[in-house]
Amino acid sequence: MIDRIFNLARPLIHRLDAETAHRLSVAALAAAPRLAPAPDDPVLATQAFGLAFPNPVGLAAGFDKNAEAVDGALGLGFGFVEVGGVTPLPQPGNARPRVFRLVEDEAVINRYGLNSDGMEVVAQRLAARRARGGIVGVNLGANKDSRDRSADYATLTRRLAGVADFLTINVSSPNTPGLRDLQAEAALDDLVARALAARDEAAAAGGKPTPMLLKIAPDLSLPELDGMVAVARRRGIDGMIVANTTVARPASLRSASRAEAGGLSGRPLFKPSTQLLAQSFLRVERQFPLIGVGGVDSAAAAFAKIRAGADLVQFYSAMVFHGPGLAKTVKAGLVDAVRRAGVAKLADLVGRDAEALARGEGF
Repeated sequence: MIDRIFNLARPLIHRLDAETAHRLSVAALAAAPRLAPAPDDPVLATQAFGLAFPNPVGLAAGFDKNAEAVDGALGLGFGFVEVGGVTPLPQPGNARPRVFRLVEDEAVINRYGLNSDGMEVVAQRLAARRARGGIVGVNLGANKDSRDRSADYATLTRRLAGVADFLTINVSSPNTPGLRDLQAEAALDDLVARALAARDEAAAAGGKPTPMLLKIAPDLSLPELDGMVAVARRRGIDGMIVANTTVARPASLRSASRAEAGGLSGRPLFKPSTQLLAQSFLRVERQFPLIGVGGVDSAAAAFAKIRAGADLVQFYSAMVFHGPGLAKTVKAGLVDAVRRAGVAKLADLVGRDAEALARGEGF
């Protein structure tokens, strides 16, 4: 039903500017009656960083920036939702227009700049719905004018650890000037150490430590990736998300908006982000789980992420073109993939083709 409604409404939605359409989508999900999705096939059940996911398909950060529509998103069948990025203090982000559909390429360029209601508002919203369940993570970002961005991540961690199932250190957004500088090994080591200390401080007040993940950019060189993985392993990060939007502009792009500044997401990001995922998997050596994101728009794309080494997958931009029923479609395709492979569960296929995909083969 929801797919039929989307297909009827899509021409009208795409007449709106992309940010207005995004805001209306979030508002509609927030206002919709809470749905109880059908139980997931047990072959999709996934264990990662101490959490039990009913299925491995998640809504990526960037859609529900301010935790307004968590229950509506979970009702679409997602196994987990990541909200944010959230900044310590409210900030408006960059000037509009700041998000563009690339229809011919099934891609999106955004330069939102971490527009956020701030951690206090998000914390209150998450606390108010906490008892309703569902796995909800929070993507953490620094304020644009912060004098100590590493301290921002510690501040966010202290405030949000008690209302989130996992936290993600996001130093890979391309839309806050200088933020990606924190991916350098020495800077990242200091940031991660401070965030983990804040996480452990919050846990000391009661309960076990909240899993802490690290989200990386798809534009890293292999030496840069080596440095980030080294920090993650040395400091005991619980997982990595590979990868954020890209500043690259593939020559294959056809849309008129292809030259807009910002981070590119969607179908053109699929191959480079999946190759980086496989390269990350080989370096991590199963010390912690990975989440694959970037260009997931079908069950086949999601399965490629699994084969490259992802325990979990995420998408967001693909819903612009394929609608809110995509999670259900992807899950059905993954169940079929498990049956065809003749294994007991999807987790048995994680990293099966990582070596080939890391070389850019087997897509």
